[in-house]
Amino acid sequence: MVLAFLVGLLSGFILMRLFVFDGAGKPLAPQIGKYIVVNLLALAQTLIISIVFARWVLPAMGIVQYVEATAHLIGVLIPVVTSYFGHKLLTFR
Repeated sequence: MVLAFLVGLLSGFILMRLFVFDGAGKPLAPQIGKYIVVNLLALAQTLIISIVFARWVLPAMGIVQYVEATAHLIGVLIPVVTSYFGHKLLTFR
């Protein structure tokens, strides 16, 4: 599982640097460090959002089926947006 996470981080970094943001021609090491920080923040954000939705928000809305899966989906979708802006404004700047 850890190896899959590292492969995902590496492939994500390469693809974003080549195709999403203009990272070429800029120092690689600072970009890698910032990329890791933004992704660790996204990981924490996913965990917190998933727990909050699974324990409090969805049950308060009367949702009782697939609570964990729904909460995880929400927890994964929100960092898509925040990570994009984190990488745009910090990592590949």
